[in-house]
Amino acid sequence: MLILPTCKGIEIINIHTIVRVEAISNYSKLFFSNGKTLVVAKVLAWFGEKLPKGSFIRVHRSHIVSLQYVQTWCNSANNKIILHDNTPVDVSRRKKGMVMKAFRNLGAA
Repeated sequence: MLILPTCKGIEIINIHTIVRVEAISNYSKLFFSNGKTLVVAKVLAWFGEKLPKGSFIRVHRSHIVSLQYVQTWCNSANNKIILHDNTPVDVSRRKKGMVMKAFRNLGAA
């Protein structure tokens, strides 16, 4: 569970329903498996500390994705991850090695 303050009060979020988190300046937009979204006044680094390392990976300076919702990784010149809802997310050149390692670890598990 993740406890997030919002403008309406406090939201208690089930971590397993988070598909990805996108940075929007000093805010973050959470995308959930049911299609809903939530904008909170937290930076992406905060989520990087709170979300479990084996389940979530920061693939770009503006995105953290849940490995459970990754459908495809296009390991070509464009370096994109395709999520279960067909949303493409860029993988930065710096994070490419870490993403490859995370997928190898998933395959070994």
